[in-house]
Amino acid sequence: MTGLTDALSASRADDRRRAARALLRNPLLRAKDDRFTLVRQYSRELREWFDRNTGWQLHIDAEVARLVKRAATSDDPTYPARDPRTRQPFGRRRYVLTCLALEALDRGDDQVTLGRLAERVVLNAADPTLTATGIVFTLDSRDERSDLVAIVRLLLDFGILRKVSGDEDAFLKNTGDVLYDVERHVLATMLAAPRGPSTVRAESFESRIEELTRETPPTTNDLQNQRIRHRLTRRLLDDPVLYYDDLDDTERAYLNGQRAALTARITELTGLVAEIRAEGIAMVDPADDLADVKMPETGTEGHATLLIAQRLAEHVGAVFDIETLHAFVREQAIAHKSYWRRNATEPGAEVALTEATLSRLEALRMIYRVDDAVTGLPALARYAVTAPRTAEQQELL
Repeated sequence: MTGLTDALSASRADDRRRAARALLRNPLLRAKDDRFTLVRQYSRELREWFDRNTGWQLHIDAEVARLVKRAATSDDPTYPARDPRTRQPFGRRRYVLTCLALEALDRGDDQVTLGRLAERVVLNAADPTLTATGIVFTLDSRDERSDLVAIVRLLLDFGILRKVSGDEDAFLKNTGDVLYDVERHVLATMLAAPRGPSTVRAESFESRIEELTRETPPTTNDLQNQRIRHRLTRRLLDDPVLYYDDLDDTERAYLNGQRAALTARITELTGLVAEIRAEGIAMVDPADDLADVKMPETGTEGHATLLIAQRLAEHVGAVFDIETLHAFVREQAIAHKSYWRRNATEPGAEVALTEATLSRLEALRMIYRVDDAVTGLPALARYAVTAPRTAEQQELL
């Protein structure tokens, strides 16, 4: 009986872990997703864990499971929204148009055509307050139509829209339209902020973000410690690396005393394993399926990323200017032209390729960029190539 009880307990823990990982990988799960039933089964335990350790709310009903995640910081630009098809990151105009599209859907009918949605977005974009900020959207150009199609693809990916008929490419070519159902249960769960944007009164962008994401200040020592625990656990779950230098004195002192407890709780729920170094902590995923950005990867960009990582890792902490890295990528493109994509050796190709690789390394918290200066961070050192060691040398180390 003891063996059976242990086996059942292990099976239950494994199922709960898979449910937690499903939410971390996709904070919005619809009922048709195979993992939705598992999340509902462990909803009480998951809701309690996330509330106690991160302050994130878990909303579950018959149609959707939504983990309302709040970032530990509001100044990380390394994980932008992307067009699901082209993987191009959203710019300022697309973010604004996404908000206008969501507002139009919220006030509209349960079905909408892409053309009708476009009309509402154009109307909303004509607001003088918005045009005064430099945002112009008239749908007169192909680029503007491409922006709207990219937004719709993102909303389809989220599950806010469900295609009934038509094709977005026909709309892009101005030869057809598309009909969608609006999934209101999903739409209602999208906002992940402690207050409504319409209540924000600040003027500057930074002040508005700070006011929008501000949580109720803690009034006791226990609440202060809870807030620190939430902030640290969020970063350990979301960030590839948590560097001690990025923490204030209070956070660092709390982490020094609670590091084992924090990482053990995360490991128990998610299966992530703590890699603790002198500079910080990384929660490593043995299954390698929770990361948004992976390294190494195949292909030209994947190989170029490894080569630049190795180059920067030789001098972690040193500052490299962008032109030096452009020259390095040009050299590597010639050296590896048999394996890299054909246009990698064309004049100027190194600029886009370098930018793509640096964006990947920055998202992985392996480099720090200011303008045209790049500095390797400690996590990059794992990609440094060192001289081979004998068994005796390794034993001494």
